Amino acid sequence: MALTPATDLGPATALVCRECGTSRDLGPHYACEECFGPLEIAYDFGGVTRESIESGPRNIWRYKGLLPVPSAIAETPNTEPGFTRLVRADNLAESLGLQSLWVKDDSGNPTHSFKDRVVAVALAAARELGFKVLACPSTGNLANAVAAAAARAGIRSAVFVPSNLEAQKIITTAVYGGTFVTVDGNYDDVNRLASEIAGEQDDWAFVNVNVRPYYAEGSKTLGYEIAEQLGWRLPDQIVVPVASGSQLTKIDKAFQELIKLNLVEDKPYRVFGAQATGCAPVADAFKAGHDVIRPVKPDTIAKSLAIGNPADGPYVLDVARRTNGSVEDVSDAEVVEGIRLLARTEGIFGETAGGVTVATLRKLIASGALDPSAETVIINSGDGLKTLDAVAPVVAPSANIAPSLEAFRAAGLA
Repeated sequence: MALTPATDLGPATALVCRECGTSRDLGPHYACEECFGPLEIAYDFGGVTRESIESGPRNIWRYKGLLPVPSAIAETPNTEPGFTRLVRADNLAESLGLQSLWVKDDSGNPTHSFKDRVVAVALAAARELGFKVLACPSTGNLANAVAAAAARAGIRSAVFVPSNLEAQKIITTAVYGGTFVTVDGNYDDVNRLASEIAGEQDDWAFVNVNVRPYYAEGSKTLGYEIAEQLGWRLPDQIVVPVASGSQLTKIDKAFQELIKLNLVEDKPYRVFGAQATGCAPVADAFKAGHDVIRPVKPDTIAKSLAIGNPADGPYVLDVARRTNGSVEDVSDAEVVEGIRLLARTEGIFGETAGGVTVATLRKLIASGALDPSAETVIINSGDGLKTLDAVAPVVAPSANIAPSLEAFRAAGLA
């Protein structure tokens, strides 16, 4: 695929290597030709203002002037994700001993996870670059988002997932049609297969492989929305679940861009990463003081975070250290309790990744790593209806009674 004079990727100007800084023209490239480092998008933002953003649609396209997407993106068929609610979580804050806490609840997206954001940006760029099929390896949420976005756009999808994925995520991908393949192996096995297929199928855009630089930019919209919904200011602290690590690094990138554009006041903020102990290569590296991530074989109920060799892991370490944050991990039992705690205090049913984040928040407070007096935001990246098996063994009705007042009284429920 090659750019043409008619290609419109908005304010994007080039691809730049994160490692050596080498620049190259925009296109379907994701690795530096000089050092094989990852590429990311460089921009000329021009005159983006609070007013220009606020006058836009109530979805991620209000930030189109900050994304590598066509100028007319809002007019093309897409799932229109974003601008999900930022919930003031006073009940959860009180239970944990925090003064000010917010939950960015991304379960309100079209397929009920934050992946709708990144897929929307990847699809927009892929179509401009001439790709005909939208594809991905996935741990589940991305599969849902790719299948739905392709259906909405009227193009073919090709999705590859581990065969032991939660049944809910398999069903909610298959329902959209398209090519859907389950693979005997973990996510890292599926990702390797996808990379091999991407090398053979020239017109397939694997959103998190050959168009990854564009895809990753979609996570910035979480950071933009948080700042805007807080009244154009940055939180003091934020806790973000870590799978590949891209979400955390791009939220940080969004905060930095808003500061440089004078859209928010420049202030210190701290970024914390959250992982499940059964797949915690980034947390392990942070605690050991290492710069290199040692791959692990995932073994956790938090399947949406089960990436044993996270591509952005080293950059998560950089962000956590630069902002005086950290990366922590929690057990599966703590994950389940985190899901239940968020549900019973704020009425938000998060998936296992949300449970990881809430449990990590609690652990950070207990260890003194996180300041309980500082304004804090946590990310709930998906809907608990996708991971019912995690909580099914530990939740049940209060009672089963006959349809009579006497039975109700006897059960002692009043």
